[in-house]
Amino acid sequence: MTSPAPLRVGTRPSALAMAQAGTIAELIRAAGRPAELVPVSTPGDRSQAPVVELGVGVFVSALRDALAAGEVDVAVHSYKDLPTAPDPRLVLAAVPSREDPRDALVARDGRVLGELAAGSTVGTGSPRRAAQLEALGLGLQVVPIRGNVDTRIGKVRSGELDAVVVAAAGLRRLGRVDEAAELLDPLQMLPAPAQGALAIESRAGAPGSPEHELTMFLAAALDDAAARAAVTAERAVLATLEAGCSAPIGALADVVSDLDDDGRAVDRLSLRAVVGTTDGGLLRASVTGDMDDAEKLGAALAAELLDMGADTLPAAPPVAAGRQENRWIGSSE
Repeated sequence: MTSPAPLRVGTRPSALAMAQAGTIAELIRAAGRPAELVPVSTPGDRSQAPVVELGVGVFVSALRDALAAGEVDVAVHSYKDLPTAPDPRLVLAAVPSREDPRDALVARDGRVLGELAAGSTVGTGSPRRAAQLEALGLGLQVVPIRGNVDTRIGKVRSGELDAVVVAAAGLRRLGRVDEAAELLDPLQMLPAPAQGALAIESRAGAPGSPEHELTMFLAAALDDAAARAAVTAERAVLATLEAGCSAPIGALADVVSDLDDDGRAVDRLSLRAVVGTTDGGLLRASVTGDMDDAEKLGAALAAELLDMGADTLPAAPPVAAGRQENRWIGSSE
């Protein structure tokens, strides 16, 4: 009997993206299907220019096009890089268990955030991180940077910067979390919507088609219902605010235990969000609701933020060519 051809798992070629996709390939193999990684270079990987100059979507479009064209069978994305509007050619097959969603501080001499002197230079490519750092009132000098994890941490090791803020999930997936001086409490800095989560996409297909069968296999092998609900709520905040990659928005949903009206234990979503405004302020709001209502919960919280003045968000940069219907958030890997 001929063994099935390996599922081609498409990924960006960066070390972090390859590590992420490697974990997904291992899970696919554990579920009984062979799998191999297929790197797909994107415009964002080939340039060191700031994302705002490149146009948002540069980390996603080439990989999605490769999937739609049948060059790969599965695409693995950092979920926070995906557009808030769906691609009709594709389907979100699975959201695997989420890695640590927090931000991490890597600093000279192992200093934590509260130990950095006023005037210390802190690098980040994220307007969200910059807005929250400045709101802490520590007198830090926030410096815009881009590049992979090695490039960013290298700026600290060389003495060019006093510290950088990166995603804790990236450090964990690379086996480098020990390099973090501190994992930042979400009370200090809320992460990007869907930070730490992966999105597994496959081609759309009618029930009974090979595409649909593959989607069902991926869902059974990889999907985590709690992670999917949490990131659905967080990204509903982003979508309702119609925010692009320049918008300083943080959101985090946690699954918490609660009691229903009959005194029975149930799981609910506790959702928090923060929005930076053009005057340098921050707006914060929170809500708790049923996991089945994740999208409505996020939309309701965004509506509350809009009532508080979140319509003063900075304008998003131009959308990458060929995707004018979507809003995107850029990678802050």
